Amino acid sequence: MSPHACPGTGPDGLGMDVTADVDALYADGITARKGAFTPEWADRIREDIEVAFEEALARPGGAVGRGPHRYYVEIHPEQLRGFVDLVDHPWVRSVCTAVLGPRYRIVELGFDVPLAGAVDQPWHRDFPMPEETRAERRLTSLAFNVTAVDTEEDMGPFEIAPGTQWDDGPRFDHGMFPPRADHPRYEQRAVRKYPQRGDISARTALTIHRGTANHSARPRPVLVLGVDGPEARNGERHDTAVTRAYWETLPERVRRHLDCPIVDVLRPITQKHTIEGLVMGDA
Repeated sequence: MSPHACPGTGPDGLGMDVTADVDALYADGITARKGAFTPEWADRIREDIEVAFEEALARPGGAVGRGPHRYYVEIHPEQLRGFVDLVDHPWVRSVCTAVLGPRYRIVELGFDVPLAGAVDQPWHRDFPMPEETRAERRLTSLAFNVTAVDTEEDMGPFEIAPGTQWDDGPRFDHGMFPPRADHPRYEQRAVRKYPQRGDISARTALTIHRGTANHSARPRPVLVLGVDGPEARNGERHDTAVTRAYWETLPERVRRHLDCPIVDVLRPITQKHTIEGLVMGDA
């Protein structure tokens, strides 16, 4: 196993060998599993995202801006037909266990949609660095991304600056936005990602990244799965829930990691994971 793996995690507790992925997360801040699912599976994800997006835009607080023509929407697991397929995929389970330990918690399900006309976001991370990461250089949460379309250059690809998950300092605005004087360094390190339908990526949301301008006429929806280790508290930003009837259909292996209320009736989610500096793209 990787020296970065969560203490006490051994190969016997994993569904597959993810040593290279754990090393990549600590070195670069991102890794991926190409062709984890079929393109047809990803097409169903896109259909469910489109339904949820239309519903969210139709009500106050249903979608939050992440810059001009760019939105984030949180959804409930049963709004996504492929939820169990995703969270129970051997690669996803193994990466979560190896990095975060066997008591990892699924705390977020949502999607980003950069529409036509979306502009470059400012360089940022998604939340301030936790003390465990700062003091121990240990990752306490992960974000998995699943593209719902084949990404092309003009669609505003995700851009990430590998190795910057450890960057920190008092000059970071809100702990998330590096000073403008450092932007040339991120631009020099930047790598654009072009995932295809069926691919999954895993990253630490601390690695400095941004969405780029969408010059096409097509949206680029991306599913987001947020997972916390025992110390992380990102679940406080999210309101995912499941109905009792849906809970009864879930495999025990999924239930033990799903950290959300069990309710009789689902209520539409009012988005609260705002990132102030991205709303107007002015950080």
